[in-house]
This record gives sequence, C-alpha cells and structure tokens, in this order.
Amino acid sequence: MNFKKVLSSAMVLTLAGSLLAACSNNNGNNNAASPDTGASPGASASAPANNAPQEFRFTLASEPPSLDPALMTDAQSSIVASGLFDGLTRLNSAGEPEPAIATKWDVSEDGKTYTFHLRDDAKWSNGDPVTAQDFEYSWKRALDPATASEYAYMLFYLENGEKFNAGEITDASQVGVKAIDEHTLEAKLISNTPYFVSLVAHYTYAPVNKNAVDGKPAWAAEASTIVSNGPYLLKEWAHGDKLVLEKNPNYYNAANVSFTKATISLVEDESTVFNLFETDKIDWIGAQAGSVPSDQVPGLVKEGKAEIKEIASTYYYLFNTKEKPFNNAKIRKAFSMAINRQAIIDNVTKANQTPAFGLVPASIAGVDGKGYRELYPDTGFGSENVEEAKKLLAEGLKEEGMTAIPATTLLYNTSEGHKAIAEAIVDMWRQNLGVEMKLSNQEWGTFLETRDAGQFNVARAGWGADFNHAINFTYDLIHPKSLNNDGKYENAEVGKLLDEAVVAADEKTRIDLIAKAEKIAMQDDTAVLPIYYYTTVTMKKDGFEDVVSDYAGHLDWAFGKKTK
Repeated sequence: MNFKKVLSSAMVLTLAGSLLAACSNNNGNNNAASPDTGASPGASASAPANNAPQEFRFTLASEPPSLDPALMTDAQSSIVASGLFDGLTRLNSAGEPEPAIATKWDVSEDGKTYTFHLRDDAKWSNGDPVTAQDFEYSWKRALDPATASEYAYMLFYLENGEKFNAGEITDASQVGVKAIDEHTLEAKLISNTPYFVSLVAHYTYAPVNKNAVDGKPAWAAEASTIVSNGPYLLKEWAHGDKLVLEKNPNYYNAANVSFTKATISLVEDESTVFNLFETDKIDWIGAQAGSVPSDQVPGLVKEGKAEIKEIASTYYYLFNTKEKPFNNAKIRKAFSMAINRQAIIDNVTKANQTPAFGLVPASIAGVDGKGYRELYPDTGFGSENVEEAKKLLAEGLKEEGMTAIPATTLLYNTSEGHKAIAEAIVDMWRQNLGVEMKLSNQEWGTFLETRDAGQFNVARAGWGADFNHAINFTYDLIHPKSLNNDGKYENAEVGKLLDEAVVAADEKTRIDLIAKAEKIAMQDDTAVLPIYYYTTVTMKKDGFEDVVSDYAGHLDWAFGKKTK
C-alpha cells in the first residue's frame, strides 16, 4: 500500500503467523471450514460499563484521495475506510484474518473454491441489507477496466479476473465470483491460494452498495452521499479541514465499538501535530496518522513518552526507468551506491530504522518459521561505494551517449521529514557524484497523480504491507503489469518468475521464485533505490486501549476504547 510514508498489492499471502491462522483447520488438506463463532475484530474486548460519550482524535497529513474501495491506494484513505467498511474478513493488528461479514467459509479439496457464509444481520448505512450480491457486484466492478482500479490485480486470483480486466473477455459472468443466495458467496480461483481469507480483508475486496454507486462517480466524495457498512458512519467531511465519524448504531458488532465519535483533523505540518498533542487536542501521533518531529524523537523515547516499533514497510526512491538517464541500470546503481543510508538514519530520521537494499522488510514471513529476510538476506543486493559509483555513472552515461546528468528533479510529497531526507540525499549525490538535482514537493493527492502519470525523474515512495507476504512487496512494485510499479520498471524474467509464484503448488517454491525475482530486480537492475525499512514512532494519550500501530505501520483504531 502506498505509504504517506506511504503507503498500498497483488497477491496477498499471510503465511507463517497469519497463514497459520488462515489454515489452522486444514489438517493437511484443503477441505477446511472456519470456526462459526460469528466473532469479529474487537469482539474479545467488551465496551466499558458506562455509556459516556467517547471521542478519539487524531490527524492525517492530507485529504484522503478517495474513499471508494475500488479506487483507494494509500494509507491515509485506508485508515479512514477501516472505520467505514467491513469486508468478508478483517486483519487484526498482528495481520491475522478474523471473521467479519463472513462468519465462516469452506474450502474445496483442491483449494480453488471458497464458499463464504455471510451473516444475516449486516446492514448498509441506508438501511439495505448487506448481501452476497453486493460482494459479487463490487469485485466485478473493481475488475472492470472502466473503473480503472490500480489495485484490480488484487482480484486476478479469481478465474478470468485478469482477462476481464484486460478486456480479453467482456462477459462478467465468467469471472470467478458468484452469489449463490443472499448469504452465500462462491469464489473460484485460478490456483490453490491458502491465504485467500487474508486477501479478502483488503479494501479492494470490500463491498459497495450498488444503489448508491451506479451512475454516481462521486458517491464516495461527500459525507452526504457515501453509503458504508462498517462500525462508523461518516457524518462530516469538511474538505481540507477534518472528517468526523460517529458510531454506527446498526453495526452488527456495535456492542464492541466503544468510540462514539472519531475526529480526524487534516494537518500537514509535523510541529503543529506535535503541539496539538501536547495541548490535549489530539490523542494519538504515528502509524500514518501524524508524525513525531524527527528532532524530538530521541528525547521523547528516552523519557518514555514515545515508542519505536519495527513495521513491515519500506522507504525508497523511484526512478523513471522509461526516460533517460534512469533507463540505464548502471546509472541507477551509481545513484544507489552513492548514498550513506546509516548516516541518514543516524542524523536525519533518528528512529532506529534499518538500512535497506531490497524491497521486502525483515518482519515479513518466509517459510518454516523463519522470516523472509532471514532466508534471503538483502546484503548482496548492493553496497555503498563512492568510487565504484563514479565508475558506473561514467559507464552508464557513455552507453547513453551523454556526458553528464541533465537537469533532474527529485519529487517528494510535502513533509518536513521527507524534505530533510531529500536534502541529505541530494547533498550526497552532489558531493559523491558531482550531480546537481533540484527538489520539488507537492501535496499528497497531487503528488500521487504526478507520480502515477510518470511525470518525474526521481520520486520518493514507500510501501506498507497489505498482508504478511513477500509477494506483496514484489509483484506490486516490480511486476510489469502492476499499476503500483510507478517507475515502470520492466524485466520479462522478473514478471515470469512472479507469475509462476502466484500459481506455485507449495509455499517453499513460491518464496524461492519471489526471491529470484527480487534478486534480479535489485541486485542486477536496481529497479528502485531502497533507503530503509521503516519503524514507526507513536505517542498515545493515557487511558486509551486497543489503539495501536498494526504490523504494517497503519493506525488500528476502530475497536479501541477510552477507559478514563
């Protein structure tokens, strides 16, 4: 997921820890059913005994670009949407799937057909019942090329999903999703996909109400027109100022929703956010919901007022690989080798991040109880060597018939933190390569549009896990067909390996294929310039419980509560 950082994926897999949760009832075969508990995230925590109003207040750095599940791509939007929409399942803060609109599911012997059994007490905010037909409509809408969903590839697991999205077939009834009746949904997949119950927790799989959506392209742009089915209702959207959500009294799990109100202020400046916290005007900072100023972090952590948590997210720079000079792999590698990642962490970000040379963070699961990076270290993917960088730059320029890097700009979304990192890196390139580069910043929504359109030379980026699997950091970011591959990096062998990974018969084979693809993209091609694996710095007011940064570094707040 695009981090504002990010910070959304094609292929969601929650193995190891979270895949175990998804498949714990398989007993070695694929004829499994989930426990029919009717539970959902937050169900284990009871609401406080008193009925006093509870408000939770936090900030986002900018306006959510979209609250339409088919069109969302970023952490800002997803944090809001987590309060507004419920899918078949939800991921808890550890990244494990739990029942939501689906109370249980059955899996065929070959692992290619999932039958979801939906609760009968879920309602839309307009009073309509939530049905299996809503899910069928929504999944096909996300795949419809007319919708132009950047995350459409998340549904390529469905039979004929990719063909329908590509326009190779036009009959939507051939897509592998079907409402058997109002409360039974069948999904037919192209391959055995044991992590599918985690995948359907992603917002691209969330249902929308056909009556509210059809013929109304701006349905999710105002509080007065949005129709949702989650624990909260969007009561106010003062564009550029704030969003106000209120508890949904008709939510099926309303007994476990403690906040009666959530106020989300739109504040870009990090110092202002910190002052709001210090003056008791907000209750939380961090995990994509505001940032603690970098110069304050060491002192606040030492005093016990802030916490640092490693998260499954990567901070990197994109190269526009379709235009000179960054179409040349030697030039890209030279720019990567000419920066000092640890110096950036020690002197700029100051939050104990880990230098990155690959795409996949250390906290992402591998196989056999080991982490992906434990099995496939990124240490061989690159190095920091100024002399070698100069040599590669000269060779790359010669190959392109150039004598120097032309006028070039580094684009970042407006943030004091991103600005400081950009200034440090541009200074390193100036000193180590003799390259001058201009800086340009844009507001988040405009930045995303510019980057998506390929109107940049070098641009900052970040990616946070949509689910706990390495394919979420590879297929999404370096597959030629992925619309989140904003640098337009293209290597046919990488694409082939990732396609094979999606349909691999076993997890070890899948992970090996992913690792081969990542190695080619990063060690050979320097597809992007990784800088560090994220941590998140969080601050929370006393008296709030079950409000946390999740495993991917996103604020998990919808089922929190205030105890004093």
